[in-house]
Amino acid sequence: MRQIGITGFLWMSAFAAAQNVTFDYDRSASFDTYKTYRWVDSKPGPATDQLMDQNIKRAVDAQLMAKGFERVESGGDLQITYRVSVDEEKQLDGFGMGPRWNAIGRVTTSTIQTGKLILQMFDPARNQLVWRGAVEKALDLNKDPDRNYRNLQKATAKLLKNYPPSAGK
Repeated sequence: MRQIGITGFLWMSAFAAAQNVTFDYDRSASFDTYKTYRWVDSKPGPATDQLMDQNIKRAVDAQLMAKGFERVESGGDLQITYRVSVDEEKQLDGFGMGPRWNAIGRVTTSTIQTGKLILQMFDPARNQLVWRGAVEKALDLNKDPDRNYRNLQKATAKLLKNYPPSAGK
């Protein structure tokens, strides 16, 4: 069986900026026939741990259940998996004033962590990936865990806003 992948957003819940959301889907899939799903383990990434895994699954479960889907432990119309990644980028901030030849200025650097979560849904009967979504956001891993979880909930809501896709879009 193929697995579905959500790439890493584990700490997307801690993001400070707006989420960047993308998705794609199989236009030949009959999304109205999917009623149940189950989680399929994916290869753990370097950013995943047991608490993160629970939080991501809990947030996705809440969104899918609100849409009328039922989580099952075996079988299921869809198989879902995720992956998480956290990347670091350098940011340069500069400030200057005065004329070019007699100016004063300052440049500072900072490291920004960006988290990405990719969620994939697979139809095991067709052996086909039918939906994939990704959300990416700048992280602040020093925030308290409750606030991070609320941010994760908001991110998964945005991610799954376009699931199931509407016909004709």
